[in-house]
Amino acid sequence: MALLKYEEIAESLRTRIAAGEFAPGETVPSGRDLAEQWSVSRATAIKAMDVLRNDGVVVAKQGTGFVVTETPVARPAGARRAGSARVTGGLPFLRVGEPDWAEPPARVAAVLGMDSGVTALRRIRILQLPDGSPHSYAEAWFPPDIAEASPRLALTAPIPEGTTRYVRRQTGRYPAEGVDVTTVRLATESEAHHLALSGTTAVAVVLHTAYDQDRRPLVCEEGVTPSPLYEQVETYAM
Repeated sequence: MALLKYEEIAESLRTRIAAGEFAPGETVPSGRDLAEQWSVSRATAIKAMDVLRNDGVVVAKQGTGFVVTETPVARPAGARRAGSARVTGGLPFLRVGEPDWAEPPARVAAVLGMDSGVTALRRIRILQLPDGSPHSYAEAWFPPDIAEASPRLALTAPIPEGTTRYVRRQTGRYPAEGVDVTTVRLATESEAHHLALSGTTAVAVVLHTAYDQDRRPLVCEEGVTPSPLYEQVETYAM
């Protein structure tokens, strides 16, 4: 399906940012400049920038315009419904170590359809609260067919366009269904260390799996949040 003009402008800027033409903190072309370059109205150009802002790629800076975000944001595992902006509920995060190949836990291997002994690409991050303290610990596991076709997943640098768009561009596969399973258990020693927990602490664990248009798994992410920080609210008709 053909992109609308504002989507085409947004995708062009994503590509330029991902290629390093605009580094974190640098100003991207203004709405006026984009309108002239693309022969569109300023309203269309601004709509394109709103798409990038909602995805956490750029932020508005008073007196400057839009700049490439210096602090990437991510959402806690789960609740990634279609049409929701990446910055909705997003938190700044720190990457833990470097992405590596490891054998995933049995529960992750099961949803990824991987046999015992097979490794997957693991990316670990800690999401932070406004004061810099840890909010949650997340391990994202990518099956070999996705990781091998998407080499930037193995780098520590943030992917400005987001992993979902990058994987789609590399593989043609995109998330069509998400499954979230929430359980409660005690934090492991490693989780307690990364989350600065003392003593025995209960944590909420969200196992999020994204499946593509053919119901093949794209990624499985396990997000761990201390019980005092975990809250799920749903509003529904009765």
